[in-house]
Amino acid sequence: MIAFFTEEVDFSLKDKMKIKRWLREVAIILGRPSSFKIKDVNYIFCSDDYLLAINRQYLGHDYYTDIITFDESSDADRKRNTVSADIYISIDTVKANAITYKEGFDRELKRVMAHGILHLIGYDDVAESKRKQMQLAENKALDLYETIQ
Repeated sequence: MIAFFTEEVDFSLKDKMKIKRWLREVAIILGRPSSFKIKDVNYIFCSDDYLLAINRQYLGHDYYTDIITFDESSDADRKRNTVSADIYISIDTVKANAITYKEGFDRELKRVMAHGILHLIGYDDVAESKRKQMQLAENKALDLYETIQ
C-alpha cells in the first residue's frame, strides 16, 4: 500500500490514484531484479525545517535536502522482492529545485518521488557513474508516468 501524509506543510497531492499506479509500475519495471512490489510505502511531504531535523537526528547531516528514504523492508520482504519504507520529501526544496532546474513543480516532485522508490529497488547515487544511472532511471520513470491511465 502507498500512503501520503503531510507534516508542517500545507500541501495536497494531485492524482493520487494515478501516482500510486505509476510508483508500483516503476518498482516492477525498473527494479533489479524486475518484479519488485511495493508492500508499504509512506510518502511524508514536509517543510525544509522538518526534514532538516530528521537529517540531523537520524543521519548526522546538517544540511537541507529534498528527500530522505528510510528502508523499512524486513529480510522476509527482501526475499519476496517487496519493499517497505518511509520517504520524506521537502516541498520547500522541491519548489526551489524546480526553479533552479527550470522544471515545473509537478515534474520535479514526481522525479523526487521516483528517486525514493529507485533507492529502494537498488539504485544508488553516491558515485558519479551511479548518479548517471539514477538520472536515467528517473527519466524513464517520468516517461512511464505519461503512459499510466
